[in-house]
Amino acid sequence: MKMRNLGKVVLLITFALQCVWADGVEAIVSSTEVVSGNPVQLQIKATGDDAKFPDIQMIDGHSVIGTNSGSSSSYSYINGKMKSQHTTTKTYTFIPNQNVTIPSYEVQIDSKNYKTQPIEIKIVKSNAPVGQSSDMFSLQMRANKTKVMVGESLMVTVYFSLKNGVRLSQDIQYTAPSFPGFIVTEGGDQNAYIKGNYQVQEVRYILTAQQEGNFTATPAHAKVGVADRSRRDIFGMTFGTKWKQIASNSLQIEVLPQAQESDLVGDFTVDTTIDAQEVKANKPVNLTVKIEGKGNLESFEFPKYEIDGVTVYSDEAKVETKIVDGALYSSYSKSFVFISEEDFKIPTRSFSMLIPKDKQMKELTVNAYDITIKKSSAASSSALKPDTNGVVQTKMLQPSQTNDVIVEKQVEIKSAAWWMLAVAFGSGMLFMFVLRWRPSFKSRNISPYKESEALKILYGHMSEDVQIEEMVRKLYARKNGNKDVQIDKKVLKEMVERYR
Repeated sequence: MKMRNLGKVVLLITFALQCVWADGVEAIVSSTEVVSGNPVQLQIKATGDDAKFPDIQMIDGHSVIGTNSGSSSSYSYINGKMKSQHTTTKTYTFIPNQNVTIPSYEVQIDSKNYKTQPIEIKIVKSNAPVGQSSDMFSLQMRANKTKVMVGESLMVTVYFSLKNGVRLSQDIQYTAPSFPGFIVTEGGDQNAYIKGNYQVQEVRYILTAQQEGNFTATPAHAKVGVADRSRRDIFGMTFGTKWKQIASNSLQIEVLPQAQESDLVGDFTVDTTIDAQEVKANKPVNLTVKIEGKGNLESFEFPKYEIDGVTVYSDEAKVETKIVDGALYSSYSKSFVFISEEDFKIPTRSFSMLIPKDKQMKELTVNAYDITIKKSSAASSSALKPDTNGVVQTKMLQPSQTNDVIVEKQVEIKSAAWWMLAVAFGSGMLFMFVLRWRPSFKSRNISPYKESEALKILYGHMSEDVQIEEMVRKLYARKNGNKDVQIDKKVLKEMVERYR
């Protein structure tokens, strides 16, 4: 069984470590969502030897009720030298009763000014059930809706409530509920706050229905250790632990079939970017597709592009999720690379989308793009051919100088003895033999070329040789994670040697 350590609940109101970074300064809040009447702590952490903090008395109209400071130093060895890093932290506590925007603050560090970014704090309503006055702790499970369609998401929250003043002697051992028939995503930060006479900890889950039917979410369980007051030491202090088992309620969730078949369920938008629509032969064209909005994109798969005469590579899709106002928002991003020698067209892609709120069908469309491959001009190609025009020859050296050199060589050759020619020929053959074997001799001491370096060297020569082009395609495929592509290291080395 999967166990989760919720920690000692007397320390429930701890930092959730929502961070906003600025150069040299880190701003941290205990939570970006808080139940009205609960405190929020803002930490401003400055890294540097000398930090000067602003005098903060109010935060967006709310009085600061407490401040404290702390500092720490860390040491590390880099290239044989020891370096130190000094960090100073100031903590400000305030109690908001409405939504708050923590402004940007300026901190001077070693005579340079750095600014934090603003942070939004939202007041939320607690849905935690109120426990009985005699309950030391309780575990309850609630859903924001119990009827959804296939592909639609809902949020389930488990509430652990601990009565104020109850002492725990051990960490709480928590077992999550199970949700058959659903894809489960952790619901982000675990909110902690005080409600009435109880401290409350929330654990959220996002469920996405996979099939129609009636499903039961099994209870969550917790094992709670409290101090055993019947056992005391010689000083009258309690010791030992009494373990108590508690369980939440179960949940019944009904999943209905989709009113119409669709590729996506939610409310999304699509955006595409392309870096160029006109490139040289065998140069890459990069296309990025991003889909985002309300709903779950964890199981979405973008179809492959298959274009005749075009090599297509793609990376692994990146999917991010977050909770906003109790709903799931997703972002899906995937990149493609196209390589070709001729003009081609990236075709359009369309997806049907069913919006649960009004049961309306819409279509998301990824635009088509015409790609033009630049051709080499006739002028540039003719410039590469030898030119025998007499005008060009007039720029050569004076004929008298050339003739002198030729006559001198002719006399030298005619006066040479036959044995001298034989020796010269033999020496030349020996020299060529040594040169021929020299690369093989060197290869014993040189490690194989890295594929990333080979790709850089060979990339500019794709149009010169079909085999080079094929090797570049293989290297590019392996670079993008396709480990099934096999590369002959010997052939790769020979190709790289050719262009070094």
